[in-house]
Amino acid sequence: MAFKDPPVSFSVSLPAGISVFQRDWLSANNVFLHNAEQTVLIDSGYSTHADMTLGLLGQALRGRKLDLLVNTHLHSDHCGGNAAIQLAHPEVKTLIPPGQFHEVSQWNSDALTYGMTGQQCPPFQVSGHLLDKQTCTWAGTNWQVYAAPGHDTHAMMFFCPEHRILISGDALWEKGFGVIFPELDGVDAYCDAADTLDLIEQLSPSLVIPGHGNLFSDLDSALSFARSRLASFRTHPDKHARYASKVLVKFKLQEHGSIKLTPFADWAQTVPYLTGLHQQLGPGSSFREWFEQLLGELSQSGAMDMQGELLINRP
Repeated sequence: MAFKDPPVSFSVSLPAGISVFQRDWLSANNVFLHNAEQTVLIDSGYSTHADMTLGLLGQALRGRKLDLLVNTHLHSDHCGGNAAIQLAHPEVKTLIPPGQFHEVSQWNSDALTYGMTGQQCPPFQVSGHLLDKQTCTWAGTNWQVYAAPGHDTHAMMFFCPEHRILISGDALWEKGFGVIFPELDGVDAYCDAADTLDLIEQLSPSLVIPGHGNLFSDLDSALSFARSRLASFRTHPDKHARYASKVLVKFKLQEHGSIKLTPFADWAQTVPYLTGLHQQLGPGSSFREWFEQLLGELSQSGAMDMQGELLINRP
């Protein structure tokens, strides 16, 4: 099977030695760094897309081996392809953020949130961890590592001063940012997310490579949108909770492509984050009633189609 880069037209050119495989909202974007001495992949996508990730990577490597695999954070859509890459490239070294090194080494899927979200992530091995404010030389270019809590407590971003490029993970997209997951655990993380946005402003990148969506250079507009959204979530926490509910449901629907209502509702009722969100947002209704209301809102927004009992994802 031949794999091709997704049909992407970047508004700005990337420096030599930096390539981006822009994916969808199930698999995070992959960043491929390379020179004559080293090859590096940042983030590996979701597990069900592992074959495509390997195909894209294989085309980029052109027969070379992958030397280093790095993760911005350990959500399943960013590291779900790690195991497959390690199997295909047994000599690859893998670096992750420091906060969950023990959980990965012992493979605690609940602590790593995979059980909490109802998502898949095959176990993988780690070689070491990153450090906040360290400088790493990857494929001949220096990248500064920064802690980026908010979306994920342990998330990190990578900034290249030479080219003023920021790999932001899910801390900042062109339009918004990822769910502030610590808030779902009752941990105040809105302040962390705001501090990370401030850090991005201080770094002042000329180009941002986000975890999902388009590369962008209009930093002011992206920060303004993100701060407005964050302020709305802080003022109205239920908005964030409802957003998180829809993200979790939409993610799983993307994984299936299509699924019948009853098995989907049965799955949802086994997901701790979703049952907790139901208790917060719909205590006066049954879980099934609340879940079907979410599906109705996703359908009205164009995120999915409902054909009787069959639910169909829409890109």
